[in-house]
Amino acid sequence: MNADLSAIRDDFPALAEGVAHFDGPGGTQVPRQVAEAVAAAMCSGISNRGTVTAAERRAERVVAEARRAVADLLGCDARGVVFARSATQATYDVARALAKGWRAGDEVVVTRLDHDSNIRPWIQAAESAGAVVRWADFDPSTGELTADDIRARITGRTRLVAVTGASNVLGTRPDVPAIADAVHAAGALLYVDGVHLTPHTPVDVAALGADFYTCSPYKFFGPHHGVVVAAPALLAGLRPDKLLPSTDDVPERFELGTLPYELLAGTTAAVDYIASIAPSASPARDRRDRVLESMRAVEAHEERLFARLLDGLSRIGRVRLHGAPERRTPTVFLSVDGVAGREVHERLARLGVNAPASHFYALEASRRLGLGDAGAVRAGLAPYTNAEDVDRLLAGLEEIAG
Repeated sequence: MNADLSAIRDDFPALAEGVAHFDGPGGTQVPRQVAEAVAAAMCSGISNRGTVTAAERRAERVVAEARRAVADLLGCDARGVVFARSATQATYDVARALAKGWRAGDEVVVTRLDHDSNIRPWIQAAESAGAVVRWADFDPSTGELTADDIRARITGRTRLVAVTGASNVLGTRPDVPAIADAVHAAGALLYVDGVHLTPHTPVDVAALGADFYTCSPYKFFGPHHGVVVAAPALLAGLRPDKLLPSTDDVPERFELGTLPYELLAGTTAAVDYIASIAPSASPARDRRDRVLESMRAVEAHEERLFARLLDGLSRIGRVRLHGAPERRTPTVFLSVDGVAGREVHERLARLGVNAPASHFYALEASRRLGLGDAGAVRAGLAPYTNAEDVDRLLAGLEEIAG
């Protein structure tokens, strides 16, 4: 990384505990700057949004700043940024709103590669409208999901295709722009789950061709809540269920109740932190440019460490990797022959290495891989991961396998 990795690690108080964290795909550790921003929002005078008191104006500012921060992170319009309790809730809300316009015989495409939060909401919404669900499969030997796999499931009745930007267990990164071309050629909408993609690469929602894109700030150093973004004009055409007195403005019509101001302040701080990672990312430069430069540095750093991890894993005889997609995030899904995933997880934890075992809600993928509902061990890199962390993981797996 063209950045001071030791300085970055110093920003994360949790790392002082001496644990090697490979649990980032389930939620990264948090830098001090984000925690301080959350605390500052909670300790300041703040109230429901408005324009009269300082507390009201502060709440307005926190929300507006968070929308701009997410827009700079994802390359989207701040007026199309919707906040939710989680990415799962955001997807359910969009699915219910879209399903109001579906009719019996309409079709929705989902994939077996996805996290269940980008499958079940669409299945249930389709059922409510009498729509048909069509499944796109992936190759279990490689972990690849191709544009052709999706294209084969699209028909003239397709209304929406839901696909992951990156598998949260295999790391597979489907060719989303090619999928978007096929989806839009059929006159359908594309919903992209970017929860696992966003922490690992520069994101440009327009370049991806996503009509909707969701992510979770806690996967990229922020607090626990969710985001979904779309063009404001697209959101304006949807009529979500809401309370009568609540505003009908976009994007607020999709946000139920009072927003968690402290979490939004932390999200802005998380994006600001990302923008500061590359040493040449001067605060005087546009934040979007700094985000892109920093995320390119993150990607290069993680690719180098991931190559070290894959090379080490290839030397441990009883370790089996599930899927080997050509284009992936720095994430592995692995088993140790003869040792249950839960035991691997526990033994690694005793060695100070956090790499949990589960299906991680990618239940369809786990079953497709022949792992049933037990899943496997997942290890993912993060910007604060260093070579010593990787070597500790490898040493622990070698001990368990040996």
